[in-house]
Amino acid sequence: MLTIAPEVEVLARFGRALADPIRCQLLLALREAPAHPADLAERLGISRTRLSNHLACLRDCGLVVAVPVGRRTRYELSDERLGHALDDLRSAVIAVEADRTCPDAEDKGCC
Repeated sequence: MLTIAPEVEVLARFGRALADPIRCQLLLALREAPAHPADLAERLGISRTRLSNHLACLRDCGLVVAVPVGRRTRYELSDERLGHALDDLRSAVIAVEADRTCPDAEDKGCC
């Protein structure tokens, strides 16, 4: 049986979170500042239900936390180092050719 190192599992979770454009937008928005769900939904132009599903995914992955603020809940990155990692990834993406596409994993076994 293949044993996967804990850091590999964490990287895979981070990759799955980044695999969705809405979750990427959420992480980048939260990189800028903590926010309430209603504000995030408006900023991203999506329904609160859809936003809730994506926030739940990011919470389950350990990338964001929900912080009670009175009767409301505010979301923020779970660790400030995630913000730095997102900045580093954004910088690295510049080196990747923008006109390239990655075939679906099911079709080509890639990504």
